Amino acid sequence: MSFVSYDNDYPQFTYSLFTTHNSQFNLKLKTMPHINLSHEYPGIRSLFIFRPETAAPLNALVQTLLHNPHPTLSAGERELIATYVSRLNTCKYCCNIHGAIARHQLGQDAGIVEQVLTNLETAPVSDKLKVLLKIAAKVQSGGKNVTGDDVESARREGATDIEIHDTVLIAAAFCMYNRYVDGLATWQPDDEELYDKMGEQRAREGYLTAPLKVAQHENI
Repeated sequence: MSFVSYDNDYPQFTYSLFTTHNSQFNLKLKTMPHINLSHEYPGIRSLFIFRPETAAPLNALVQTLLHNPHPTLSAGERELIATYVSRLNTCKYCCNIHGAIARHQLGQDAGIVEQVLTNLETAPVSDKLKVLLKIAAKVQSGGKNVTGDDVESARREGATDIEIHDTVLIAAAFCMYNRYVDGLATWQPDDEELYDKMGEQRAREGYLTAPLKVAQHENI
């Protein structure tokens, strides 16, 4: 089990989903949200509690994109796309929570999450998923960076139009979710067991059930 930790002084972060290789990237910074958010919920969940009117459609979108049945992409694969984009956006909360959900969805293949985030080229995933993740990375850097050649490469690996569409939409949506979480400076704990517990709940229940309450301690 592991988590990603970022230090605001080091935007080019060191990644490890299991351990932090450099202790300077694992500082427990005490930051306050930019607005008055609940202390009982981390990350985007505090924003959903604050503004339930906007939470409903955002939750419905992520439920459809990541949890509901899909013609061909598993929930674990879709969570992996969300995790990958969140990592590129250096969003600690989203990378950790969706990485945890992906591990629970992938089951025996849970180690794939760390391998993909460490080195996509050598990760033990299909060539089709690698190409889709590369398209997701292009979207993260700017939608116009996705080229016709990128799409044709995906098609050559067997990707369907729905898979290409949903990859782009997941990537675009998570650029929004990541910026929402970070733009309001939400509380993002450094607690791998907590992320694992929340990830297990989301993998099992989806996104439409009540979140776990979490006590925000000074040492988190």
